[in-house]
Amino acid sequence: MNKVMLLMLAATLTACGPSHPSETVDALVANPERIKEIQRQCKEDRVKVGDELSRRAAEAANRRFFGDRPEQKSK
Repeated sequence: MNKVMLLMLAATLTACGPSHPSETVDALVANPERIKEIQRQCKEDRVKVGDELSRRAAEAANRRFFGDRPEQKSK
């Protein structure tokens, strides 16, 4: 019984942690200042920012630069 209570307490405390808003590529495309901020943070401390957010910022920058064109299929 004590193990179950301990497990429930651990699960509850984990759920109470700070939630990080997920920044999608589409949301970043609409906010170029945020892209610049994330890219700056990635250059300074990529471990802290994380690879996933850095990749999203890079993809958003590419979409803003090249546009959101579908890829051409080669014939």
